[in-house]
Amino acid sequence: MITYIKESIDELRNNVTLPTRAESSNLMVIVAVFSIIFALATWGVDSLFSKLIQLYFNNIIN
Repeated sequence: MITYIKESIDELRNNVTLPTRAESSNLMVIVAVFSIIFALATWGVDSLFSKLIQLYFNNIIN
């Protein structure tokens, strides 16, 4: 277990490179845009199903 931790730390120090500030900012914007798009799509599907269920139960009651 100790060997695994030492090797992991060594790999992080030697093989992992962090993105630049500009790359991080661009990636953050992309993630934010896709998150908003996904949230809007989820809201739209939820609203559609809500309307369909209301129509279904209104037709059963009437």
